[in-house]
This record gives sequence, structure tokens and C-alpha cells, in this order.
Amino acid sequence: AGKWHLGEAVKKHFDVVKEADVSGFQLPTGAAEKLGKFVQQMKGDARSGCEQWVPTLKSRPKDKPFFLWLAALDPHRPYDENIRETSYQPQDIVIPPYVIDHPSVRKDLALYYDEIARLDDYIGRVLDELDRQGIADNTLILYMSDNGRPFVRDKTTLYDSGIRTPWLMRWPRGIRPGNTTKSVVSAVDIAPTFLELAGFKPSILWEGHSFTKLFSNPKAIIRKYAYAEKHWHDYEDQARAVRSERFKYIRNFYPDLPLTPSADGVRSPMYREMIKLRDAGKLKPHQMTTFITPRPEEQLFDCEVDPHELKNLADDPKYASVLSSMRAALKTWQSDYNDYIPTIRTADEFDRETGLATPARIRPRPSKAEMLKGVLKGRLR
Repeated sequence: AGKWHLGEAVKKHFDVVKEADVSGFQLPTGAAEKLGKFVQQMKGDARSGCEQWVPTLKSRPKDKPFFLWLAALDPHRPYDENIRETSYQPQDIVIPPYVIDHPSVRKDLALYYDEIARLDDYIGRVLDELDRQGIADNTLILYMSDNGRPFVRDKTTLYDSGIRTPWLMRWPRGIRPGNTTKSVVSAVDIAPTFLELAGFKPSILWEGHSFTKLFSNPKAIIRKYAYAEKHWHDYEDQARAVRSERFKYIRNFYPDLPLTPSADGVRSPMYREMIKLRDAGKLKPHQMTTFITPRPEEQLFDCEVDPHELKNLADDPKYASVLSSMRAALKTWQSDYNDYIPTIRTADEFDRETGLATPARIRPRPSKAEMLKGVLKGRLR
């Protein structure tokens, strides 16, 4: 129930899909007309995408186990004002060092936090309904996000602000309240965890690792590294990252391209002001990250002492061994999962300066020999 972001092919695997109204999103041409027969499209001012969460929970078959995927449009852009009786105030906002401190930026972030607060309200209603049905103690809840916030140097980047998302779990019967862990986990670990709890034995086909042992022992080690990928998203790019408990390694395969935010981020008040200051030569070095080319091919950060990932340690001899081990870990991961960098680049869909859609770019279709050469080159890399 809510935002549907899993593609059309898997809708048939759900008993019920209540898809939120996405009229506020910029969708590909014809996408709105292709909603499947399993969808009950929500109408009206359903901007949060959460209105069907509790009704879906209420209407579930009471004699069966259930799995609910409750997804929100909050806090996706665009943002509306006055959505709550008590709003966040711009003067109270903490500004990250890699963006500018400007009234329009503070207002934009305040509206973003308003949407998060509205989302929290809906989560509270779900928790209340679980209590009302008497099933809260034996219901496992995982609260997470699919990416970082849609601001500059956050969403669509491999910095922690882009990939280290909220991760909260609640299961009174199986998890002691108040526990926290520094253990590295990845989104690919969710499926093995749920399957193990459902009684399935681990399979060699599972890419991730079950993290159920963390429920009783927060100091347990599930994996040494988590891996992240950046591919085309509104704009062309190819990058990979390796994250340990302390360090982050990023490999930029297209360093000639700037680290342009997602198109909604480019259109945001923050980025519009940053472009003005860039042109006036008034941005600080850390605020130039999304504009600089070429980018470093390799980046290494000590996330414990540098949580905003501002100081690249890749060329520092003191961290040579860390760089070498994380570089090797990425190479092994790419080999294990046949990950390769395409030899043919995909055109941007939006202008990198304005965020507006660009005319279709016509490029000659590569021959079968060229495509085969590209595949083989990637596999042998």
C-alpha cells in the first residue's frame, strides 16, 4: 500500500496492491495509463501515499500470516507548505557543511522535515492498529528508506548521506528494545533474514546474509563490507562503493562527468542558489563537489572522524593498506557478481544545469559485434 516502486512485473505476486496517487511525480510518457489491473488507484489529495496503510492492515485475512509493504510518497519532492499544524522552523535547521546556508535552503529543508513528521504520524497509526488487533508482540517491523534525502550531494550519491538510510526494527517477542548496533548490514540482507524467520534454510543462491543474530547480540558481525552501486539515474554515471564499519571506498568510473544530483535536486531551491554562487565564485571548496570535473577516480574516507566525507584519504600513505584492502574487496565483489562497466554510455534525460527534460537524443544503434565486445570486455575486466 502506498508508493509503488517495484515495477509492473511483480504486481501479480501480491494479493492486493493499493497504489498511491503519483500525479505529483514526473513519470515517463504513458506510465500513468499503464497501471495494471491489480491496482486500485487512489484519488484526491492523497499526497503522503500512506492513507491506505491502516485500512489494508484492517482488511487482511485474520487467520493467515501476513506481509505488508507499506511505502510512502513522503518525503519525496515536491513539498507543500502547511501540511501540519506544527511545522519545523527554518531558523532551527542544521545545515550540512557541503551546502550553502541560505533562507531558501533552510525553508526547503524545513518542508522536508515536515513531510518526515507526517510520515511518522502514519507509522504511529500503524503501531496503534497492531496494538488494537493484539498482534504487536509478534509482528516484525523494519523501517527503512530507499535512498538519502533529495538534496545536493545526498540522493544518487555513494556518500553516506546517499546510501546510509534509516534502519529501525521492532519485534517485542524477538528484539530487546533500545538496542543499537554498529554492525554493517545491507539491504540485500533483508530477504535472507525474513526467509530464515519464516523457517527456510539458507541457500547458496541468497546474495545477502541473515542478520537475525543481531537481535540477541548487537555486537555480532554479519559482514565485513557492504557494497553500493550508482548507475544511470536521470543522468549518466557509473560508480561503486565499499563500506566497512569505519571506512568508505568509492570508485568513480566516469570521472569526467560531474556529480550532478537527481533532476528533482537540480530543480530544488538549494541547487538553484548554489549555481548562482558558483557562477559568482562564492562557493566554498566542499560546496563545489557536484560541479567539479574531473572527479577523483578513487576516494577513501574515515567515516568515524569525518562523517560528512569531506577529506579524501586515497593519496595518504598512512591509509595505503586500507585503500588496498577495500580496492581488492570491490574487485572480488565485481568478479563474483559479474559486475562490469558498460562501454556504451546512456544519454542524460534532463539538463544538468536546469533539471528540465532534454530532447530525445538519437544515437546510432551499436552493431551486434560491438555489443558482444562490450559484454566480453566487462566480463574479463
